[in-house]
Amino acid sequence: MDNVSLIYREFGDPLQKLQLYTGEKFPLQPNEILVKMIASPINPSDLIPIRGAYSHRIKLPSVAGYDGVGIVVDHGKDVSGSIIGKRVLPVRGEGTWQQYVTTKSYYAIEVPPSISDEDASQLYINPLTAWFICTESLRVQPNEMVLMNGGGTSIAGLFAQISSILGFRLIVITRNSRKVSKLQKLGAWRVIDASKGSISEQISDCCGRSVDHAIDSVGGESGELLAGALKPQGTFISFGLLSGIPNDWRKFHDIYRVSPQLFALRLWNERHSVSEYRNRFSEIIKLFESGRMVMNAPEKIYDFEDFHDALKHYEQPGLNGKILLNFAMNKEM
Repeated sequence: MDNVSLIYREFGDPLQKLQLYTGEKFPLQPNEILVKMIASPINPSDLIPIRGAYSHRIKLPSVAGYDGVGIVVDHGKDVSGSIIGKRVLPVRGEGTWQQYVTTKSYYAIEVPPSISDEDASQLYINPLTAWFICTESLRVQPNEMVLMNGGGTSIAGLFAQISSILGFRLIVITRNSRKVSKLQKLGAWRVIDASKGSISEQISDCCGRSVDHAIDSVGGESGELLAGALKPQGTFISFGLLSGIPNDWRKFHDIYRVSPQLFALRLWNERHSVSEYRNRFSEIIKLFESGRMVMNAPEKIYDFEDFHDALKHYEQPGLNGKILLNFAMNKEM
């Protein structure tokens, strides 16, 4: 069977290095399923590997993409035929930016009908990362104060909703004034608007140095501002580097007396059993089914073959939702 995928053969700018490739899918192993993709979002975590951040553990050429949803169209001999036609998240297998994804049947997560394709395509990376950071890495307690940066990202809205669910006070720093009211509506206790003046002064006015936990997705100067707001023995966790500037961990330790933690969903998966992974995923599914957590509507949906336009749109500031790739290939390749 022919399969069209988005691959990169060398590291660099995704706009320059990603290319469409038509190849043949390998036969399924006994415990595998084949998923025909419906949609997949563009996340920062999808593009960072292409730029070479994890070059030591990525074998080239590689298919891009981590998130996405699709329909099971084939299965290996050890998998029940009842899975055919199920809508699933084919995560922890191959890259998802392709027409057909092969994955182990026990990793695939079935999606209930009440969750749309657009929402389902985004259920993996951001929701699990935010949920695990709050409930496992930080173990945030009711009324504790949590300060985070990256308020312009989609995951910030998920943290805001989780703060309402768990009852902690979330303070979000954003450089996009249009995000302020939305973050507040989603559950953020306070929103610091960088366009309104000094961030450090606003942090001081809001919470001084009384923050219990800090969540950093930006790094550089922004990460250091979080460290400076932590109370003694406060917890600092980093899960991203949107600025491209690493935090100075020695300075954090020597000046702020902070011992940072790093979170990566890939490492969480490696350290937990399949049953633990599936049980925790079911918690996320239930939160979205019940309406206690919601996704932003997509900013725009692009046909898969128009990925260059999709990536250019993704780079524009102030997006209100994810850029999605649609895998119904309608054009001539």
